[in-house]
Amino acid sequence: MQLVVARIGRAHGIKGEVTVEVRTDEPELRLAPGAVLATEPAATGPLTIETGRVHSGRLLLRFEGVRDRTAAEALRNTLLIAEIDPEELPEDEDEYYDHQLMDLDVVTKDGVEVGRITEISHLPSQDLFIVERADGSEVMIPFVEEIVTEIDLEEQRAVIDPPPGLIDDNAVIASSRDASEGASEEEA
Repeated sequence: MQLVVARIGRAHGIKGEVTVEVRTDEPELRLAPGAVLATEPAATGPLTIETGRVHSGRLLLRFEGVRDRTAAEALRNTLLIAEIDPEELPEDEDEYYDHQLMDLDVVTKDGVEVGRITEISHLPSQDLFIVERADGSEVMIPFVEEIVTEIDLEEQRAVIDPPPGLIDDNAVIASSRDASEGASEEEA
């Protein structure tokens, strides 16, 4: 099974180093010197990591055969893909690979069915579940502990406790209406 572990950013310096946007919780394992990674686009790779270091909070990598800024810049926006055993699990019990989360049913803590996870979006600020509802519409759910309260791989479901308006636009309208009606009754 293939797992996207990073995206190559801009060239750094003149000796072939590149910045990378890390997309794995295990960079020391997946992005270590000697690692051979497939790429997207495939014609760019495979790439073998020669060196890696952290500079000003960013991971810098150099690949075998990439010796100057021009060659490094040509790799920009390339995805780095590691081959992993599909049975392998992350070290931390609260971590999941994307393939483990895909197609999970999403339900609220009250048991209301929301939909099915069809995509995981990795933004710089947070990860999002893209959930397809039964009617074909989509909703984005931040993958944060306050909202996604449980991942049950055996039951193939993700339990959420969404704030008002996250999965149902009418919830905001209804709660606002209820609050204003309650205020009107108190004034009377």
